[in-house]
Amino acid sequence: MSSSVTTPIETAESTTAVVLPRRRRRGDGDAENDTRRTNWWATALIAVCSLTVIIPLYLAVAVALKTPGQLSGGTGFELPWPINWGNFAIAWERTDFPQALMNTAIITVGSVVFTLFTSSLVAYALARNIHRPFFKGVFYYLLAALFIPFPIIMLPLVKQTSILGLDNPAGMIVLYTIYGLSLNIFIYTAFIRSIPIELEEAARMDGASTWRVFRQIIFPLLMPMNATVGILTCVWAWNDFIMPLVVLTSPSDRTLSLAQYVFQGQYNTDYTVAFASYLMAMAPLLIVYIFSQRWVISGVMRGSIK
Repeated sequence: MSSSVTTPIETAESTTAVVLPRRRRRGDGDAENDTRRTNWWATALIAVCSLTVIIPLYLAVAVALKTPGQLSGGTGFELPWPINWGNFAIAWERTDFPQALMNTAIITVGSVVFTLFTSSLVAYALARNIHRPFFKGVFYYLLAALFIPFPIIMLPLVKQTSILGLDNPAGMIVLYTIYGLSLNIFIYTAFIRSIPIELEEAARMDGASTWRVFRQIIFPLLMPMNATVGILTCVWAWNDFIMPLVVLTSPSDRTLSLAQYVFQGQYNTDYTVAFASYLMAMAPLLIVYIFSQRWVISGVMRGSIK
């Protein structure tokens, strides 16, 4: 009767044989190297496209810091020297900037809040009942509004807002919420239909109502679309000119876009003060985006891994 005994040397040799690294083959690192390559065509295209934003922004800053004499003596692209900060003070006074800023902020914030709530709720009802003829008809009816130009309904809108007493910031919030339904519902509906229905069925089996399902399950998953719709509505309400022009009647309710219209004259335009006013109107929206971009990106990432 024989027995085999494994010596430490044999154990070490067998262990060494197991942990020996595999010989690297040609092409193993191609995938890694591909990720480090620079697409120079795409980089050049991005650089050229960025000039369409950088050049106008530089021109606006340069003109806002010049005197009328400096502007008339060159092309406008020269560096402003000496710098004239007085244009911003003049623009602050002529536009009554604090009041116009407050009106614009109230309209913009109210429009974004009401738009996110109403558009997502209506889109949820349509997306989960799109197989029914009535809801399908409502969906296509709302989409048809995308093809109606605003100038066609501008005059009836002025008359109706005057009769209903909506020629004020509150009426502007209502109008932005209503006129944004078409595009926002189109965006929300496509996303909601990609959410598995099993999540809602499981919640209803636990006794959750439709409102609770929407509030605790659907709406948190809509963060990417909320960010998209919120940004679109915010930029639209902040920069819009034509709707406040035809709807608002009181001078104390004018927005920043209307306040800047005082620099446009029949025979002359004060470009230096006007550009200073444009920068002042753009700054709050830019600051809001800088501080909120991490929440926007976080919402997009959360939605992508839902």
